[in-house]
Order: sequence, then C-alpha cells, then structure tokens
Amino acid sequence: MANNSAERISRACEYINHNLDEELALDNMCEVAALSKYHFHRMFSAQIGMSLAKFVLLARLKRASFRLAFQREKRIIDIAFEAGFESSEAFSRAYKRTFLQSPSNFRTQPNWQHWKSCFEYRVNPIGEVNMEVKIVDFAATKVALLEHLGPAEKVLETAGKFINWRKETGLSPVKTSKTFGIAYSDPKTTAPDEFRWDVCGSITGDVPANNYGVKLGEIPAGRCAVIRHIGSHAQLDQSIYYFCQQWLPKSDEEVRDYPCFFDYISLMFEVDECDLITDIYFPLK
Repeated sequence: MANNSAERISRACEYINHNLDEELALDNMCEVAALSKYHFHRMFSAQIGMSLAKFVLLARLKRASFRLAFQREKRIIDIAFEAGFESSEAFSRAYKRTFLQSPSNFRTQPNWQHWKSCFEYRVNPIGEVNMEVKIVDFAATKVALLEHLGPAEKVLETAGKFINWRKETGLSPVKTSKTFGIAYSDPKTTAPDEFRWDVCGSITGDVPANNYGVKLGEIPAGRCAVIRHIGSHAQLDQSIYYFCQQWLPKSDEEVRDYPCFFDYISLMFEVDECDLITDIYFPLK
C-alpha cells in the first residue's frame, strides 16, 4: 500500500508539472491520484515533505526563475502573470520570501546555490523505467565552449555567461546550433573545487578573443551509446546509473576514454521542466 500511495502522489506531481498554467483545483488532483480529498493533503505532505500549495508555488517560481535568468528580454510583470500572480508586487514578495532575492536582483545576480537548495525534495518515480539504448556513430563536432570548474551548484552561472556570449556575438545561436554539456566527473563523488563541466554550442567558424573565456573545442567522432532522457535535469543521474549499472555490464561494449556528454534537444527556458529532452551520449570503443 505504501508504494501504491507513493505512485498516486507521483502521478499528481507529474500532472502539476505538465499543467502549470491551469487552475490545479484540488478535485482534479484527487481524481489524478485516485485519492479521497479527505486524505489527499495528508498523504501528499507525507510523501513530498511540503503542502500541495507550496509544491505548486515552487514549480511555478522555478519556471519563472529560468525566465528571469535566461530570457532577459521578458518583462518581469509578464513573468509574474505567467506564474499566476495578479501583480508584480505580489510576485516579488513571494519570490523574495522563497529565494531571499527579489526577481530583479535574481535576474542580475542569481544565487543559484541557495536557489537549488529550495528544491531539495523527493518525488518517487512511477514504477520501473524502461530505457532504450541506441548505438550511433557520432560525427566530430566543432564547439564553442566555456569551462566550469567549481561547485556543481554554480553550473547555471556558467551557463548564463555562455548564453550572454551567444547573444552578444551572434555566434552559435540557440535556434540553429546544438547545445552540449560535457561531464568530466560526477559531482556526487568529486570535490567541489575539482568538478569540471564544459558548456558548449556547435559552431562552424572560429571563436574570437572575448572577455567571457569562451574558446574553441571539439567533441570527437566515434561510436556512442545514447539514452534519451525526458524530464528534469535533476534526474539525469537516473539515466546515467541505468547505463552504468544495468545496460553496460550486460553488453559486450566498453567505454572509450572520453567523458559522457549531453545534447540538450530542448532548453530549460524554452519548455516546462517536465518536457525537457536530453540525449546522453556514452562514448564506446
């Protein structure tokens, strides 16, 4: 019964994440979870560690944060309306109460480390995940890259700088170029000051000297195993662990001396978090 309850609450969370622009009435939540309204709130809080109202608020403010940081052309009032607030003042109060920064302050200097800590809750997955692994021949790809060296919690700061470089130079534009991340180590097993992650965008020409530290690089050609991950980047390690712990030991393949890398088919400021598509590449010999 405990697992069944967890799956029911997980379905409700999935429904919320896919319907952030809807009213999200309690009756709808209870119907999705197949739970009585007399028990839903108690079971939701026990499973997630917070109230339904707070979970919905956090989900909407999370999307708003990506809008603030990565879509600076969007007005704060429009982001407030999208998040379900009737005024920028109400949005600012809720945002500052949650993240200890006003929306305008977060837009100019986001404290990603504290922001990330606000989302440290667990939603149990629904049953077993069936992951398809494909083997492909990856073509050598020239990239512009910005190296991140330091705590994993600050990777989004580096990503923001790379996006600003893209916008200022017009090189490796988001709409016509691929966006990659190269993971040189696991943040869970690497000292914070030794964690490296390269943020990359495909490019056809050279990378001129710049103040951002963006430089020219290449993702080499070769055979790769690929898993398509749907959903939050916070759960990417589930797909990685599946490859390392289940698929690879049962296959006749060996990994090549090059880190796994991510092809971000959709970006966090383009779609809702639950709809993100990421292809994870594992280089093979």
